[in-house]
Amino acid sequence: MGNAMWARGAGNETHSDYHDSVLKAEEHDTLVVLHDYPSPDISDPIFRMGEKLRVLSREGNWWRVRAGQSGSENYIPYDHVAKVYHGWLFEGVVRQKAEELLRLPGNRPGSFMVRESIHERGVYSLSVKHRTIMHYKIFRLENSWFYISPRLTFQCLEDMVNHYSDSSDGLCCILTAPCLSETTSPQDIPSQPPPVVMRRNNFDWKKVNRRDLVSTAALQGQDNRDTAVSYGVRNSIASYLSLTGTQEPEERKKNRKKKSKSVYVMPDYSLSHMDLEDEYET
Repeated sequence: MGNAMWARGAGNETHSDYHDSVLKAEEHDTLVVLHDYPSPDISDPIFRMGEKLRVLSREGNWWRVRAGQSGSENYIPYDHVAKVYHGWLFEGVVRQKAEELLRLPGNRPGSFMVRESIHERGVYSLSVKHRTIMHYKIFRLENSWFYISPRLTFQCLEDMVNHYSDSSDGLCCILTAPCLSETTSPQDIPSQPPPVVMRRNNFDWKKVNRRDLVSTAALQGQDNRDTAVSYGVRNSIASYLSLTGTQEPEERKKNRKKKSKSVYVMPDYSLSHMDLEDEYET
């Protein structure tokens, strides 16, 4: 495994190759399904996009895998899955597929993945779910240290992930959990019932004579006699009548005030120290 200056000569292992190999050294490989298999056009899928699988063996262009939820064993084509290391490092996931995975149920704001480019080994990007899916370039120095912002460098990707899990420090939000970290398979997540809607009849205050409700004196709190309307409701009705122009002419003159304008200037938050990944990049 190498960085942007990966040595392509046979038998030449660079310093970056070694660290990338250590990063991906795991006793068992984990896969994530990128496409429903088989296609829904053919039959009911055995594996669905976003499902986590455990590798049992590789046989040619097929993976023999065990489903994480059911524990059943089956085969899936090599190009229908991607390897996942440490729960958050996705190997060979393009930008569009990353967005599809992060939008799956179970991912909340702050869910993220570090993904390796399918075109160049050792080149990484950070994808984060926020109001939208944000993508950040991860740069690499000659000594194999990583950074998103030039003012912060990290010896390894784990240190970078740990830092941004404690503080957003210029990112769109804090990293909360790896993409698809929930153990529940996407198809097992129950759909939320529709919200209960309470239907109310429209009530037009303009068609009601306020004298039929309570006297003007009672509305203004000048009458101590008992009424069927509570003090809080009387004040609400009085406020509404004043806003809708139902005051007496003299009352409106007294309440006239010179209008003023207020302007709120949003702070200029600059992302000049961050490089968002270009749309054409994968």
